[in-house]
This record gives sequence, structure tokens and C-alpha cells, in this order.
Amino acid sequence: MPDGTRQAVLRAAEATAPGEVRIVERPLSGPGPGEIRVRLEGCGVCASNLEPWAGQPWMSWPLAPGELGHEGWGRVEAVGDGVGTFVPGDRVAILGYRSYASHDTVPVDRAVPLPQALDGQPVPGEALGCAVSIFRKSGIGAGDTVAIVGTGFIGLLLVQLATAAGARVIALARRDAALDLAREMGAVETVRTDDHGATIARVRELTGGKMADVAIEAAGHQWPLDLAAELTRMGGRLVIAGFHQGPRQVNMLDWNWRALEIVNAHERDEAKVVDAMREGIAQLAEGALTLTPLLTHDYPLAEVGRALDATRDKPDGFVKAWVRC
Repeated sequence: MPDGTRQAVLRAAEATAPGEVRIVERPLSGPGPGEIRVRLEGCGVCASNLEPWAGQPWMSWPLAPGELGHEGWGRVEAVGDGVGTFVPGDRVAILGYRSYASHDTVPVDRAVPLPQALDGQPVPGEALGCAVSIFRKSGIGAGDTVAIVGTGFIGLLLVQLATAAGARVIALARRDAALDLAREMGAVETVRTDDHGATIARVRELTGGKMADVAIEAAGHQWPLDLAAELTRMGGRLVIAGFHQGPRQVNMLDWNWRALEIVNAHERDEAKVVDAMREGIAQLAEGALTLTPLLTHDYPLAEVGRALDATRDKPDGFVKAWVRC
């Protein structure tokens, strides 16, 4: 547990302008009724941070201290009135929105207990929940052929989940290292995506001309969305798992003619997000999911800017960064 001085101060990363961040200190307030204050151990860095990090016309600066961080975990430090489910010292993952910081305070129903089996391990629970939510909405079952376009952190979790469900997974990405990891996670085939026509031809060959029952776009850009649509069989399911922060164009003529089922797999209901976090954490504790090869880069809180830059630039071997809080 932190010492008395540390308890009295919130240290947080405050983005002051596009691509610029500083560490600030603020008085540390107590949790209100129905809330818990968590002394954070770490927070995952999500690719959804990249558009705000680059700066958008609608944004105002500086952001709130800790803002953008939403994949935090740590130990309960204080509980508000009416909280009976946690006590100080309990280790939790939280759905917070200011977790690039030493502490975050959340309603008690946005915290999930971490099993003892995960002690000492980084657990970006919200990211786990995101993958579980996508998988739930994807409707993948045993015997399905599933094409996953984009094998970053979420894509590789989806490879694991789909494989465990009995699906045949074809993973597609531009980087050989990512495809190697996808095979380790259970993909039976991998395909490079540096030639659009050749990629489609290869998947057609691998599926005997049928294409994928379910194609998941997990990259958040226009070209993977176009590719995933073309990999989906007639009447198949196209799942949009990437986080798209700009306008997109789709070939509605083709989508409509082929009767594709379109699934926007993001979840905005916080109760459902927390439920998915709970399931993902349970699977991680049971060994059904692994994060160890996927959490490749970690940085101290003072270097959160470097963590965001690495998430954007993807140095060799990069899958996902997290910040030590």
C-alpha cells in the first residue's frame, strides 16, 4: 500500500495538446457514496486513444487528469458509504475513464474482483471485456470458418476465443510477427494482406471457394473493412470489431446483394461491459485465455506519451502497451 504522503496526492497524466502530456498532482479526494477509490497498479493503452492523442477539431485542451485511460486495475484503497462488496486491499479491475493516474474512483458496480490466481499479473480488464463482448455478438460456433482481419491485441484474443469455440480460424495481417502469434493462439491458417487480390484468392482457396462464415474486421481502418466484407460468404456475417473514428464508405450494393449480416460488435451498455469483463477475467484465471505474449511493452506513468506513440508506431514485436501507475 502507498505511504501516507502518497495517499494524499493524485498523480495523473494530463494531455495538454495533441501529442503532449505532463504529470500533474492534485489533492486526492475520498470516494463518495457507492464508490471505491482504487490505487492503480497499471492501465492498458487502447488504440482508441490515438485519434484524441493526435488531436481532433472538437477537442478542448487540456484533458482532465488521467483522461483516456480506461483499462485500469489495482487495489481498493478506500470505500464510500454503502459499499459492502469490497474492502481496502481487494484487487480489482475497473471500468474507469481517468486511469492514466495513480488512483481512479468509480461506482462499485464498475469494478470486478481479480482472483488470487492473477496476483502479480497485469490485467487490463476492460480490454478483456471488449474482446468477450465482440465474441458474444459474433455468434461464432463450432465448425464455423472465421476470418479475422487484424491481429493486434483484440484480434489475437478473438483468435483464442473462436478457436476455443471450435471454429476454424484464418488470421490475416500485414506483419509476419503478428501472424506467427496468431498461429500460437490457435489460428490454423495465416494470410498476409499486402496484396488485396492475392489475399482474397488465398482465402477462397483455403475455404474451397465458400469464403468465411464469419469475417471479423479488427483493425479500425477502411481497407480492412473492405477486405473483411469480401471474405464473407454469401449470407455470412460481417463483424465490425475495429474502433472507427472517421467516416467510412461501404459497398452497399455488394453487401445488400450478398445478404450479409452486419454486426457492429461494440458494446456501450456499461452493465454488459462489466459482465463481459467478469467473464474474460474468469477465463484468464482458468488459463483459457492468455495475455502474457500480448502485453509486450510497459512504461512508467511519466512516459505515457511514449506508450501512446508506440501504440501508434508499432515498433518491432509490439502488440499492446500498458502503463505502470
